[in-house]
Amino acid sequence: MNPENSIIKNAEDSGNHTKLLAAVKAADLELLLNENGPFTVFAPSDVAFEKLDVDTKKMLLNPNNKKELHSILTYHIVAGNLSASKILKAMCRGKGKATFTTVQGDLLTATMKGLDIVLSDGEGNTAMITTADANQCNGIIHVIDSVIMPCKM
Repeated sequence: MNPENSIIKNAEDSGNHTKLLAAVKAADLELLLNENGPFTVFAPSDVAFEKLDVDTKKMLLNPNNKKELHSILTYHIVAGNLSASKILKAMCRGKGKATFTTVQGDLLTATMKGLDIVLSDGEGNTAMITTADANQCNGIIHVIDSVIMPCKM
């Protein structure tokens, strides 16, 4: 990823985030992630979206559920540049656990499993950071292996 490009441009160029980009466009978040920042995006890969059950996929694709889609996507975003080292330092201060407030407003919890940083949502679902610290001109992308959900979904 080119650190001079935006989160949106680099996600487009990655070839691994087509489903995320389609959802971002459907939720009208493209402008936010293309120009503003800095943001940390925990970006589910296309494979992560494939793990979702059929009902959740249908819900996400339904244009009538734009509010829910927006909520899910903004749950994957934290304001500021949150590098893996900053996440690890926060976990050290928190005795192995750190929480971050997402743009959506709910908390996301980070812990370790072996050498991997694991994110947990309010329902106890987890996603592992598979690729960390892809720097962008307006933030950082960490690729995750699952889609996480805010509590109200």
